[in-house]
Formats: sequence, structure tokens, C-alpha cells
Amino acid sequence: MEKKENYTVSIYTENNIGLLNRISAIFLKRHINIDTINSSPSEIEQIYRFVIVVKVSESDIKKIITQIEKQIEVIAAFFHTDQETIFQESALYKVKSKSLFEERHIQNIIKNSHAKIVTVSPEFFVIEKTGFREETEKLYKDLAPYGLLQFVRSGRISVTKEPLNITEILNEK
Repeated sequence: MEKKENYTVSIYTENNIGLLNRISAIFLKRHINIDTINSSPSEIEQIYRFVIVVKVSESDIKKIITQIEKQIEVIAAFFHTDQETIFQESALYKVKSKSLFEERHIQNIIKNSHAKIVTVSPEFFVIEKTGFREETEKLYKDLAPYGLLQFVRSGRISVTKEPLNITEILNEK
């Protein structure tokens, strides 16, 4: 059995309705769980980028990329290992304000985690943390005893270590 590892899939596409459903169906048909998914405009005007993280074998990821590239709106699709990319996630934590004012230790937790407070109100305050999944999970566990009201984390955002030169690739197509 082939070894499974994390792959970051980058899909450059036009912005069309229903494409996300068709892309996710490619993973569904193969019984592959998507760990994270993110969509945003890319570095090229009118071109969007999906970033999807999955844990699969190399042969499976190659088959998936081939299927994704068959979608009419898809301009190009790539896959990279964690070692080939620079990646981060962002998280927001909403905590009772009472904790900030009464528990001085919470300020040390925020400082030591390299997080920052983005808003404070009489009822709650919001902390933002950017980093690796393990770092955002650690801060979650550290804040939980202080009245964590809400928590949300983004999907992975990433860039490749090697030049991707997507503009040149698109001009060739």
C-alpha cells in the first residue's frame, strides 16, 4: 500500500457557479476527505484559486489532478507536498471580556502565542492568530478555560517555495 501524505492542491479557474460542487465530487467519488479548502482571487485579474488540502497517496493525487483539469473552467491544477510549500492558517477566538480584565494570566497566553487582540468590547474580546494548525489548536486549548465563546479557523493558504510562474503557464495554454 502506498504511503499517504498531505498534499496541497492549487486550482486556477474562472469564477463559475457550480465548479466547487464538481471539484468536491471528484474527491467524493474516490472517498477522499478534504481537510481544508479555501478560495480567493489569484495574482491574475479575473482568475480565482482554490487551495485544497488532502491526505492521499501520490498516485491518487495525480489521478485527481487529471480529473480536475478536465473541468472546462479549470485553467491549471497543481499539487505540492508540505515540504514544497509555505503555508499558514488564521484563527479567531472570541473570549469573555471578564477574563481579560480579571485573569492577568490570559494576557501572557496571548503574548506568548504571538497572537493579537483585534477588538475589545465590554462583553467580549477577539484574538487573531496566524500560524500552523498545531499553534492555533494550542491557543484554543489554552483559552478554553477562560470562557471561549466562539472559534473559527481558515483553511490553509499557501505559496510554493519554487517559482510557479502561473502567468507564463496561462499564456502557454
